[in-house]
Amino acid sequence: MALAQKEIPTSGTDSVEIVFNGVSAICDPFGALFFPEQSLLLVSDLHLEKGAAFARRGQLLPPYDTLATLRLLETVIARHDPQIVVSLGDNFHDRKGSALLPDVFRTMIQAMARGREWVWIAGNHDPDGTVDLPGVSVEELAHAGLVFRHEPSRTALPGEISGHLHPSATVRRSGKSVRRPCFATDGARLIMPSFGVLTGGLDLRHKAFTGLFNRHGLIAHLLGRDRIYSVRFANLLG
Repeated sequence: MALAQKEIPTSGTDSVEIVFNGVSAICDPFGALFFPEQSLLLVSDLHLEKGAAFARRGQLLPPYDTLATLRLLETVIARHDPQIVVSLGDNFHDRKGSALLPDVFRTMIQAMARGREWVWIAGNHDPDGTVDLPGVSVEELAHAGLVFRHEPSRTALPGEISGHLHPSATVRRSGKSVRRPCFATDGARLIMPSFGVLTGGLDLRHKAFTGLFNRHGLIAHLLGRDRIYSVRFANLLG
């Protein structure tokens, strides 16, 4: 998966409402999914402390990824004011990230979680859960007829929402191709875009997505600079 700096929307106020497995949800241009009836905000693949994880291995990256990602999270929480926040795995980039999180970032998360339920779902990068952070750590969560897990299951029933694959898609706009992270859904399954600012993406036509969707009904909801662009799979560039 390519390493890239995520392009941050300028305002992110033009969202798109979808119906997923009979449940209404709002795709936020910052990459969060909000369920109004459940007052639940979902984000995936924060990959907090990715720069620090690379530094521990002797590879230097810009050290501002955690602050930038948490600032975006503050924005979407203020926008939707959820009662429940679910972070869908790979919350931290490695097993040590949560334990070694600087106090300034720990305080930011504590402030966002105050008065809310907070659920950390384990990912392949952080399978041990979180350390000294508000909320609970679980392997997966069933809620309101939906199932939240980090990695998509090949045998999932309708209603599964996962992350892990960091879906992106390419369209042609103003005579040139543009590749953007996206929510990917065929109405029965949904895969979230990565929320972390220092994450790469995997094109929806990659073999990793084979068999996960009914491609005739598959729509990519691309994160634009100021809005969501909804494009059918057949209209995406290969």
